[in-house]
Parts: sequence; C-alpha cells; structure tokens
Amino acid sequence: MRRSRLRRSRQGADHPRPRVLIIVQNLSVPMDRRVWQESTALVAAGFDVAVICPAAPSDASYEELEGVEIHRYRPPAARQGVAGYVVEFAYCWLATARLAIRCHRRRRLDVIQACNPPDTFWALALPFRALGVRFVYDQHDLCPEVFAVRFGTRHPLLQRGLRLLERASYGTADAVISTNESYQRVALERGRLDPHDVVVVRSGPHPDKMRRVEARPELRGDGRHLLVWLGIMGPQDGVDLLLRAMRVLVHDLERKDIRLAVLGFGDCLADLRALCADLGLDPWVAFTGPADGPMVAEYLSTADIGLCPDPKNPFNDVSTMNKVLEYMAHELPMVSFDLAETRVSAGEAAHFVDDGDLAGFARAVAALLDDPDRRAQMGQEGRARIEAELGWPAQAERYVALYRRVCNRTESERLMEVTA
Repeated sequence: MRRSRLRRSRQGADHPRPRVLIIVQNLSVPMDRRVWQESTALVAAGFDVAVICPAAPSDASYEELEGVEIHRYRPPAARQGVAGYVVEFAYCWLATARLAIRCHRRRRLDVIQACNPPDTFWALALPFRALGVRFVYDQHDLCPEVFAVRFGTRHPLLQRGLRLLERASYGTADAVISTNESYQRVALERGRLDPHDVVVVRSGPHPDKMRRVEARPELRGDGRHLLVWLGIMGPQDGVDLLLRAMRVLVHDLERKDIRLAVLGFGDCLADLRALCADLGLDPWVAFTGPADGPMVAEYLSTADIGLCPDPKNPFNDVSTMNKVLEYMAHELPMVSFDLAETRVSAGEAAHFVDDGDLAGFARAVAALLDDPDRRAQMGQEGRARIEAELGWPAQAERYVALYRRVCNRTESERLMEVTA
C-alpha cells in the first residue's frame, strides 16, 4: 500500500495534467484538421497531448507545435489491392506500437485515443488498459462499408473480419466518438453500446480560422467561372463521375467559360488524370496535387461552386464529407448528389441531384453559374450554419467534456487502487 501511495505521489507531483495519446494513420498532423483541432482543444483545456501519425515527405520525426508533441514514422510505399492494404496496415500498426511504448515510458499515459481506419488499435490499447490507461475510439470511417465500396463483395472472409475488428474496437473502448448521428446509430446498434458512452463530435472547421480570403482571379485561368473539388481521391469519392459530368458540361452544353480545379491527392490520381485526357478535358481541368491551408482558402474563396460528386452507397450516404463543411465555411454554394448526411450538413447551401444523374449534375452546375444571386444566398446560408452550430467551438465543448468524464473515471480508479 505504501508503494502505491508513493507512486501516485510522484506522478501527481511530476505530471499534474492528464496525459492523452492520440493515434491516427490516415494523415500527418497537423494536416489532419480534425485530429489537430482535437489535440489543441485538449491542450487549451489543460491536458498534456501527444500524437502518433505518419510523416509527410517534409515532416520531422518529432516536433512540438502549440503544446502538442507529434511523433511521426515514415509510411510504407503505396501498394495496390487487398494484400497491399493488409501489409500497409500491419507496418503502420507496428510503427505506432513502438512509438506508443516510447511515449508511455517518457510519461505515463492516462488515455489513448485511436482514430480509425484501421480498426486494429484496440489490440494496441489492451496491454495499456491493464496498466489503467483508458481507451477512446474516435470512429472517422465505417471500415466494413469502406472496404465493400473499394473492393466489392469478392472477399467475404475479410469483410467478416472487418466487422469483428469493429466490434472489438467498440467492446474495448471506454467511450466512442462519432462524427455524426448516423455513425452514432451504428455504434449503438452494431456495438450495442450505452448511449451515455457514445458522443457525437462533428469535424467542423473553426469559423474564425477558416473563412473567405481575398480572391485570386488568376486561378480561373482562361475561364470566367471556377469550379472546385477538394479531398483525397479514392474509389468511393466519385471524382471519375465528376469528370464525366464535366464532359457533358463542356462538350454537350458547350460551357467553355469554366475551369475545374481538383485539389488533393490519393490512390486514384493517376487514373483520373488519364480519364481526364481521354474525355478531352485537359484544357478545362487542373489537378493541383496536395493543397495546404492557404492554398485551399485561396481556391475556395475564388471559386463559384464547390462540387460533391460522391455516389450514393452505404458508406457515403451516412458519412459527413469534410469538403462540404469547408465549402460552407468559405461561403461556397454546392452541387451534390443526394446523400442523407450531406443534406443534414449543407441544408439550403447545396443543390441536390439524383444519384448518378450526370447530365442533371451538369445542368445544375450550369444553372447555378448563371444565377449569381442564388449562389450568394446559398453561400451565406452555409456560412451561417458553420457559425451557429456546425463549427468547431461547439464541437470542442462536447469533446473536452467527454475527456473530463473519462479522466475523472481514471482518477477515481487510481484512488480506489491506492486505498485498497
């Protein structure tokens, strides 16, 4: 008993702030806006925060930014197909585990938050839970649905395995963070969780930090109007459909006064460049590659319409697209296929088209280009929604409140352990 009291006394003296480790595999931090906002919100609320993530090409392996420790590992070479998918996740899991152990040795962890995909970090959290560390599962994606969209139904055993991994993540977690009410419903139904332990925290931009800047007319190139798409290009994102709708817009409707800027990168970039050339669209489409914050702000502030060509499927229909919220923050009206969660987010800031209607999508873009008053009204509606309810300040309050509850449980258990 004495040893327990002494150990707690040392921890209390040296580390008065709860220590949180956030794990993310999809993007580097601070490029991952959601994870960066979560990290800085916790620091502002008095938590000690470390992040483990893959490194972008110019990133250092370690740095401290705005009070957040960032530990990075070099990602593996990109691979194709299911086997490549598995190898990539295995490599990243082992690299993350090594850095997590280092972080814990450096200073005892109180909470580990894992941001999926993948749904494998519950296994990393298990040994830490034996040491009294809490586990928070921040569910960014529905992995079984993403896999089905990317690879179809050719791998039923892997699909079943993903369901089991998701269930293990739910079962191991002390709390689950959902990005919207649709994901929360999945957590409650598939995970069979207590509603008290599932909190919705949307990936809303901070309205003071993400807003219109001075437009740069030269970004329009030779066009009078600028269209924009923003994101990471995967098979589920519908950029191929966007290019086919652009063919209708340019060649069938003869709208030669436009330019489309495709901002971002991803698995499908090379194929999309080839498709663009095959469709005869190179004079009207520019692929910019990766875009940092200032570049995104300049393009979204110059553009006339933001485009959301995500096709309706079991994943996209229930997912909140980051680009939708970023368009809204920049007062940019949208044309989108009709998805349930996009309607929840955008409301009157978007014009919705029946799923798969490429000609209808092109006509909607053309009509909106010719109606500047409607574009302005839709842009103002989107911005108002960000400021009133969807922006990060309101989401940060829920996020920090969850952590205070989780850390209070942790502290209570420590006290019980000391007095036992």
